[in-house]
Amino acid sequence: MTGTCPRILSIAGSDSGGGAGIQADIKTITMLGGHAMTAITAITAQNTLGVQSVHRVPTSMILAQIDSVVSDIGVDAVKIGMIGSAEAARAVAECLARLSIPIVFDPVMVATSGSTLADRDTIAAFGQLMDVASVVTPNLPELEALGGKDRILGHGCHLVVKGGHGEGPMVVDELYAPSGLVARIEGKRLDSSETHGTGCTFASALAVGLGSGLKLRTAFEQAISFTRIAIIEAPGLGQGNGPLGHQYVTDFQDLDE
Repeated sequence: MTGTCPRILSIAGSDSGGGAGIQADIKTITMLGGHAMTAITAITAQNTLGVQSVHRVPTSMILAQIDSVVSDIGVDAVKIGMIGSAEAARAVAECLARLSIPIVFDPVMVATSGSTLADRDTIAAFGQLMDVASVVTPNLPELEALGGKDRILGHGCHLVVKGGHGEGPMVVDELYAPSGLVARIEGKRLDSSETHGTGCTFASALAVGLGSGLKLRTAFEQAISFTRIAIIEAPGLGQGNGPLGHQYVTDFQDLDE
């Protein structure tokens, strides 16, 4: 890391409603003291009710954005979200394989509203992104779609299994290394529909921690804390699943004390 400001590159789609994607990434990275840079993979017409339209950015332009910031500003960690197409997934994986920095891959398939953001071919190409990723952060449905823990860990990466889609009064988030379980955090399930962008927020927070030089377990704990507080501080915008309150997160207190 150069100086005291971690340089974090988000490779993801734009959310016009500001709740998820590039917008959530920039907010998270900024609030955690990083410098946010972007390679936009898709432009979406999107709000708290769903995704109305998607315009995918050509692969050559995605790569040009990555090359532009890497060659000048430099990058300490990468966060990958919505990737847009199978072609883009393969090209981005090949590009990032040349970088020796932490890479956090959030395998986005479906928006909080239920809208599909990755087709079958794109999901099939996720394997190449997992090959270059330091850590992969699926929710429970994404974990199942990718073949389960063992298949993901078989790519040599670490794995965070996010428990927000589970049932019961507690949410369980788990961190795995290829050799097995590293950490398990339980937190009270928050009674809130203001959860649009939670996956993006967590993955970006994790990338900032790793780009700052934190150990993976510490970065994992910090990312969970930041995301939970942002849910609690959600401003209540829109008629559906509202955005988080990134701008109101001021500390990382233990929410279950």
